[in-house]
Amino acid sequence: MGRPSNTQQRKQEIVDALLRVMAVHGYEKASIQVIAKEAGLAPGLIHYHFKTKKDILLALVEWIASEASKRLALLENSDDCPWLKLETFVNARLATGDSEMPEVVAAWVVIAGESIRQPEIKEIYQGLIDQQLKMLKGLIAEVWNGKSSKSKEVIDLSAIVIAAMEGAFQLSATASEMMPKNYAANTVLELIKVRVGN
Repeated sequence: MGRPSNTQQRKQEIVDALLRVMAVHGYEKASIQVIAKEAGLAPGLIHYHFKTKKDILLALVEWIASEASKRLALLENSDDCPWLKLETFVNARLATGDSEMPEVVAAWVVIAGESIRQPEIKEIYQGLIDQQLKMLKGLIAEVWNGKSSKSKEVIDLSAIVIAAMEGAFQLSATASEMMPKNYAANTVLELIKVRVGN
């Protein structure tokens, strides 16, 4: 596998610029001119690589989904014990620290909002939520003795955990200074422990 082409690299630079702009200004205020300035490029070069701002947004959503899928696959294929896998899954999504990516979290919140208005975004967003929900159901079933991933209790607990994660992202992007450090990861893990009797 060789180096990415200049075109691929330039497209990723533009996508990264949109990510940073959306984290601060949201999608509506992320004009081609603002994206170009953030990327250090001329607006014409942005249009050379992407016809519309929506095309850049789609590329950003696909990039986030692809990166998340890679992380989930690594976790799924690890040799860790079931509880450690579950803990890693929750911490990877919610823990704060060196690996925290506030721009991605803020952009994800904006993307969730855009998924209401834009069917293409909604499809990718729902696909990633579905992928995470399936994996979470499997992880919870592994640590919850006697339960399958199809049992109502596992399905409900998995849905609550995903909802808590999405809510924590919203608060992280909009009111992070008010929320205690690592409250989400620790609380979600405690909730799971209590529910599964671990």
